[in-house]
Formats: sequence, structure tokens, C-alpha cells
Amino acid sequence: MTNLTVYGLKNCDSCKTAIKALDAAGLAPRFVDIRAEADLVVKVPAWLDKVGAKALVNTRSTTWRNMSDEDRAIADGDPAGVLIAHPTLIKRPVIEAGHTVRVGWTAATLDTLTAGAAE
Repeated sequence: MTNLTVYGLKNCDSCKTAIKALDAAGLAPRFVDIRAEADLVVKVPAWLDKVGAKALVNTRSTTWRNMSDEDRAIADGDPAGVLIAHPTLIKRPVIEAGHTVRVGWTAATLDTLTAGAAE
């Protein structure tokens, strides 16, 4: 599969697991740090269009739990703005495979990506 990109944080265990599994499967993903390297102004709206706010906003994160109720209400109305301002609210990893976007890491994600690579 060409053009496989994993967006996440360098210290994120889920991201590390995803990269390791994808490398082991021979998929050689490119890693992009969402805080340092990603163009979130472009990426976040595109991801929201593909997967929706419910999948992309990590409401179990420390950042979310520490937000005020007012800020959470803003996130409900303008998730793109909040995710761009607070990249750690993005559920990780975000994996772009061609025109497909997947959020989070499971064995099923690996199965889907390796099946797509075989096609």
C-alpha cells in the first residue's frame, strides 16, 4: 500500500504500537507528529468530514477532562477549532491510507490495512 501516513504523538503508546505493527506487516508508514509537523488547519476539517467528531475527539483524554464546561460546549459546536487549538484532543493514531481515514488502533485496523495492501 502506498501513501500510508500515521498521525500521532511520539510518546503515544497506541501510535508506537501501530507503527510497529505496520512496519512488521511491511507497510512502512510515514509518521507525522500532530503537534510539531501536521498542518492541522488542513487535516482536521478533512478528517472530520471523513470520520466525524465523535470518532476524532478524544473525550477520555486528560485534556478533555481538564477543559471547562464552556470549552467543551465550544468543542461540540466547533470541533475543528478546538482540535486545531488542542491537538492532544485528537484521538490517536489517525491513519490515512489513500483516501481512507481510520482513527484509533485495533487488530481489526491492521487487518483492514493489510487486506487493502494485498489488493
